[in-house]
Amino acid sequence: MKAKLVIVVGFLAAVIAIVLFTRGKDGSAGPDPSADASPGPAAAGKDGSPGTTTAISMLYSTEKKEWIEAAAASFKKVHPEIEVTLVGRGSIAAAEDIVSGKEKPTLFSPADTLVLNLAASDWKSKGNGAGGDNGDLFATSGDDAPQSLVITPLVFVVWEDRAQVLLKASHGVISWKSLRKAIASNQGWPAIGGKPAWGFVKLGHTDPTQSNSGLQALYLMSLEYYGKPQVEVGDLLKPDYQAFVGDIERGVSTFESSTGTFMTDMVRFGPSKYDVSVVYENLAISQIENAQGRWGNLRVYYPQTTLWSDHPAVILQGAWVTPAQKAAARTWLEHLRSRETQERALAFGFRPGDPSVPVKTADASNPYTRLAQYGVQVDIPPVAKAPEGSVVRNLMTMWSRLVGSRR
Repeated sequence: MKAKLVIVVGFLAAVIAIVLFTRGKDGSAGPDPSADASPGPAAAGKDGSPGTTTAISMLYSTEKKEWIEAAAASFKKVHPEIEVTLVGRGSIAAAEDIVSGKEKPTLFSPADTLVLNLAASDWKSKGNGAGGDNGDLFATSGDDAPQSLVITPLVFVVWEDRAQVLLKASHGVISWKSLRKAIASNQGWPAIGGKPAWGFVKLGHTDPTQSNSGLQALYLMSLEYYGKPQVEVGDLLKPDYQAFVGDIERGVSTFESSTGTFMTDMVRFGPSKYDVSVVYENLAISQIENAQGRWGNLRVYYPQTTLWSDHPAVILQGAWVTPAQKAAARTWLEHLRSRETQERALAFGFRPGDPSVPVKTADASNPYTRLAQYGVQVDIPPVAKAPEGSVVRNLMTMWSRLVGSRR
């Protein structure tokens, strides 16, 4: 009897063990084999809570692509909890995409304040602000107000023999007025003392409705024509001024959308394609050495009045940006403005946006020391203030009416 009882108890124990094992295996019950393991990282999220990843995006002008990508790589090492997505695009196109709602980034960094003012004006006029018709696209005061990341001025890049003729014709400076005289004349370069073999003056600058540098060039023409620190909307309506701009634009055979095209083509094709180009200083720095000895000497000249491409960065105030993303964006901006990241900008041809970081250093690789022989200089002429958005919009409209059919 006892033997039978032992067999029955043993059989029941086996059945119970099998049931418990089966239930534990399919996850419906039973012990969790990972219960004693160390907790892993929390699932990625966008709410900014501890252990989560906050995702932010930055729409930025492509001129600073190499610098900003290097900064993002170093940022990721110290802030793995913040995921930064970078989207590079031309400044004017990027501004238009934000205003239209096509793009909804956390941060925006165009090439200069001129385009930022245009975006702010267009945003308000279309009533897309979070607060209604007069809602701001970004903060205009306080800690979140626009701040410059890096800066670079607009410059002329000219073949040295052509530059000497322009300098002689305009009392030692490269001016829009001397360019206008040579371009407008049917005699071409000989009109200001150049060689007949040079033919007509070939000027290069980008399309002002598509590229920031072209828009800056157009504004600098306007400032020189009027000889005053700022231009108003009414100034753009005057026929004599429009004739001045139209004459200069006769020298541009093709209005490209990318500033880098002119530096590349000047080096590749020489004065057969461009005698003079209007580019950012950082682009000139990146390629000026490659040009020497190919077609003569290529040099950098600074206009009598120039404009900064100050690369401002702002956190957008659109409803799509969460508080957690704003906090993460501030951390990202702090990294971009850190001394180490600012010093690294010099290697990419930019001047640091932080005024406490010197431009000229003892480092032999510093471009402002190494390239001084080609005209690159630390001290530059007066810099004009960026115009209001309404002036920028009317400037683009005026240009389109004058030469838009040639685009």
